[in-house]
Amino acid sequence: MGSLLTTPSTRPYTVVLIVPTGIGAAIGGYAGDALPVARAVAQVADRLITHPNVLNGAQLYWPIPNVYYVEGYGLDQFAAGQWGLHPIRQNRVGLVLDQGIEPDLRLRHLQVADAARATLGLHLTEYIVTDAPLGVELRTAASGATWGTIQNSDSLLRAVEKLLRYAGAEAIAVVARFPDDGGSEALRQYRHGHGVDPLAGAEAVISHLVVRTFRVPCAHAPALSPLPLDPELSPRSAAEELGYTFLPCVLVGLSRAPQFVIASDPQIQPPASATHSPISETRKATAETIWADQVDAVIAPATACGGSALLSLSQTAMLITVADNQTRLQVPAEALGLSPLKVESYLEAIGVLVAQRAGVHPHALRSHLTQIQPLAL
Repeated sequence: MGSLLTTPSTRPYTVVLIVPTGIGAAIGGYAGDALPVARAVAQVADRLITHPNVLNGAQLYWPIPNVYYVEGYGLDQFAAGQWGLHPIRQNRVGLVLDQGIEPDLRLRHLQVADAARATLGLHLTEYIVTDAPLGVELRTAASGATWGTIQNSDSLLRAVEKLLRYAGAEAIAVVARFPDDGGSEALRQYRHGHGVDPLAGAEAVISHLVVRTFRVPCAHAPALSPLPLDPELSPRSAAEELGYTFLPCVLVGLSRAPQFVIASDPQIQPPASATHSPISETRKATAETIWADQVDAVIAPATACGGSALLSLSQTAMLITVADNQTRLQVPAEALGLSPLKVESYLEAIGVLVAQRAGVHPHALRSHLTQIQPLAL
């Protein structure tokens, strides 16, 4: 774990907030319900780096100028020091629609895109429909975590490459037709605030594929038939029940998502699948580019510490684990040889950030402080 007292006052105070998707997190496992956490942390940090699962609330979103919207695979590469994050004023967002979406539902999503252009002033390129249905299938692991597969991933990649090459897109929004399963017990539990998001794992597979291949920002919105009204709907799931699409938050997030910059270290090589990216080869690092060694703290649920980004960042940044954000996983930091600063709630985590930024050790704010000990050799 990095030192608590090494934050230079002249450097922007940078925090990474992670709530893994598809693992039933009590906070952040539903419809953008970790967004209040991000809003609060952003008031303490100069820069907050987080991912779509934290910020996406279907038709609800909140523009936060100092928050960086980074897809999960890109976050892993950033944390490993292989990719930098380059701030962007406005991306040209390309929209990919699954051929498997019915005509009326497709029109709903196109109207969202036009609304984002007219009402929010976002810059969208022309859209494209995949040349084959993507064929999304949902899966659930023994732990209860969700994931999925895409039958025609090549069709998705062909569509993305055309938007990048011919439409000048700089970020990609994907809308895939997901299976309707309105009567399932898993969905009922999720809508009532007790289960795991049945779609989240498959969504991550889609965005990971695009980011890994093309090294551009990407996020996904599922296309689904509207669900019947449920008077017992949980507030944490309610954002997904407001309309016909989940696309608005994705377009807003991608509009200012940082671009990826490949580290100049000759020993760091991009994935073989990324070598044909139409635009990423020309992007160079500048003084504004953010690198992993500039991160001061990373915050994660206490039972979900096995992710690649967290493991990388915990080597140089303060790791804060939050006990009351329970998940379906049982991977505590201690089991991985890490020494986190453990807190009960995000409110307490924010207090730790304030202390670190002030150069105050958090232990000094507790009523009991042990005596200083001799070094054991």
